[in-house]
Amino acid sequence: MTNSVPGKRERLIDAAVRVFYERGVEKTTIADIARVADVPVGNVYYYFKTKDQLIEAAIGAHARGLDQLTAELNRLEDPRERLRELVSGWVAERELAARFGCPFGSLTAELHKRDDPLEGRASEVMQRLVDWSRTQFEELGRADAQRLAIALISSYQGISMLTNAFRDPELMVAEGERLREWIDSL
Repeated sequence: MTNSVPGKRERLIDAAVRVFYERGVEKTTIADIARVADVPVGNVYYYFKTKDQLIEAAIGAHARGLDQLTAELNRLEDPRERLRELVSGWVAERELAARFGCPFGSLTAELHKRDDPLEGRASEVMQRLVDWSRTQFEELGRADAQRLAIALISSYQGISMLTNAFRDPELMVAEGERLREWIDSL
């Protein structure tokens, strides 16, 4: 029988993802992450020597989450339906977006303010989402698939920011409906 309780390393990564999202990278301390993970702060250094290693682990967790999401979406036969379901997933997270913005977009934007290699790692994950979206538009026979993928992702990022700025989850609902109609029109 396997133990279903995550180990300390996994709890630390999950806590880092959550705390970076809710507080931002710069405001988060290793002690904050240890507290949320219910791990003694001294034990953190056994798994992660620096805060940057925790940031990199959080980026990896986002990448794995995106891979899992796109694998689930790829089970749908129709690329249009995959895109619609992607948008529906964003809308389902509207309450969190109202409080904190886009989980990964916020992290990416914050890391781009720093001058270090982690900003590139975050961009790679965002690029994977754009690439996946482009593939869906290509399967719809669109020669302008890259442009459409950028439009879709930038629309989501923009509405996430506005939903957060105005603390209004209904903005995400309205934009989600507009995006689904747009996808259907292609």
